[in-house]
Amino acid sequence: MIQARCGSTRLPNKVMKNLCGKPQLQWVIERVQRSNKVDEVMVVTSIDKANLPILQLCAGLGVRVGVGSEEDVLDRFYQTARLLMPRYVVRVTGDCPCIDAGLVDDAISQMADDTDYCANTIVPTFADGLDFEVIKFSALERAWREADHAYEREHVTQYMIHHPELFRQVNITSPIGDFSGERWTVDGPEDFAVVEEIYAHFLYFEKKEVFGYMEILDFLNAHPQVRDLNKKYKRNEGLQQSIAAEGDQKTNG
Repeated sequence: MIQARCGSTRLPNKVMKNLCGKPQLQWVIERVQRSNKVDEVMVVTSIDKANLPILQLCAGLGVRVGVGSEEDVLDRFYQTARLLMPRYVVRVTGDCPCIDAGLVDDAISQMADDTDYCANTIVPTFADGLDFEVIKFSALERAWREADHAYEREHVTQYMIHHPELFRQVNITSPIGDFSGERWTVDGPEDFAVVEEIYAHFLYFEKKEVFGYMEILDFLNAHPQVRDLNKKYKRNEGLQQSIAAEGDQKTNG
């Protein structure tokens, strides 16, 4: 389930932005569809009419879309998953056009029967932009039922992450060492510039659409000037702002 909407503030309509010939979201969909372990790829968006281009894109690609609450993203995610009643849900976001389906498959292969939540973000060792979460549907349902903080409703898995006593968690660690300082996600114009350089290299210079995270890392090591384009951003700024905003509201209240 790819979470995407057109209402980004720092880079408006970023998921539909043209990235080397295709909308960014289409690249995310196609990269996740290369998974050998995922049964279906869906997109989850909100009821805001600004997201109509997402629905149109997905209709053309034959990809189903779940539509739900603008503010309560956890409800939007749960209600879409409930239509299928899967055993597990994989959550990816539309601002990660470098997502690697091989990593997702590896994580799914490692899932034990009693694991509720498996991700490579609990203790990050992968680049920002390779983020994924594998969630047992029963755990998602419990989080939907019990989460009551605003940031837990806005950020789908925060309730699970902050309650390890309730949910058995597994963190996926990078097999090539910690490179969590890399930033391959798209929040601002500089982020898009980095991703555009990555895609242009592989599509136009190496003439291939299929490339993995280690190839991206090799490219950036050889072209450090590209890596420097978005170094001003910090990881998870949006989440930290949401948590801080809720704290300010309680203080002012």
